[in-house]
Amino acid sequence: MKTANKGFNLTIPVNNFELYYDDIGEGNVPIIFLHGFPFDKSMWQGQLDFLKSSYRVIACDIRGFGKSTDEESHLSIDLFAEDLIAFMDELEIEKAIICGLSMGGYITLNAHQRFSDRFEALILADTQCIADTPEVKEKRYDAISEIEVNGVANFNEGFIKKVFHKDSFTNKKELVEELRSVVFSNPEHLIQRGLAAIAERSETCSTLDKITIPTLIICGKEDSVTPLAQSEAMKKAISGATLKVIENAGHVSNLEQADEFNKHLSDFLKAINIIGDGGFKVD
Repeated sequence: MKTANKGFNLTIPVNNFELYYDDIGEGNVPIIFLHGFPFDKSMWQGQLDFLKSSYRVIACDIRGFGKSTDEESHLSIDLFAEDLIAFMDELEIEKAIICGLSMGGYITLNAHQRFSDRFEALILADTQCIADTPEVKEKRYDAISEIEVNGVANFNEGFIKKVFHKDSFTNKKELVEELRSVVFSNPEHLIQRGLAAIAERSETCSTLDKITIPTLIICGKEDSVTPLAQSEAMKKAISGATLKVIENAGHVSNLEQADEFNKHLSDFLKAINIIGDGGFKVD
C-alpha cells in the first residue's frame, strides 16, 4: 500500500476531476466515509476525531459536492460508485470498510453490488436499498422544476426541516445552523443534478442476500427520509447484519447523537476484529 499523504483537505485526481478528502490515523484496513445529499465530508468530523487514534479514517467530498467541484458531468449513483473505486485505486487501497449515510449508503450498496471484492465490511447509516417509486421520482423532478423557477431556498429549508429530529431545533440550534450553511453552500444547479441522480438510482435490494461481509446498519428512530422500516428490511435480507436504532435522532443520526453513533461504530469494528496497525486479528 502506498504511503499516502495525511491530513485534511487533500486533493487527488480521480476520473477527470479533483477529489478532496481527509485522511488521518493509521491502519491497514481504512474506513472510508461517504456523506449524504446535499452535504459534504465535514459531516463526518465527529467520527474521524473519535476513531483516528485507532484506525485510518478517510472522508471524501463526493463529485460535485463540497470542494470536489464538477460543473460538467451528468451525476449518477453509478458514477459516484466508480469514483469510489478509482479513489481507492489512486490511494492503492485494495480493500476498505465503507460507511455511507443516505446517498452515501446508495453509493455503498451500488459499489458493493458491482465491485464486491473491494470491501471488508459495510456500515449503512440512515439509508435504504429501494429505488424511488414513480410518485417519489415525480416529486423529485417537481422539486427540480420548482428550483428552476423560484430558486433553491425553499427546497433547502424544507430539507433541513425533514432531516433533523424535532428536538434538535430547540436543543441543538448550533448543529442545525452548521448543517444549514453546508446545504446552502451548494450551487443551485448541483442540488438539481443531485436530485436527478437520486431519482434515477437503481434498486439494490435484490442482491442484498449476496452480501457476505460484516454489515452494520444504523438508523435514527425518527428518520422520516429513509424510515426505520427500510433498515429493518435490509437487516432481514443481509445474513448476519446488525441493526442499531438511535433514539432521539432523525436522518442525520451521526450528527444528532454522535456519541451513540460512535459507540456503535467502535463496537462493530472491535467485533469484526479490525485493529489499527495490522489489519485483522487472528483469534
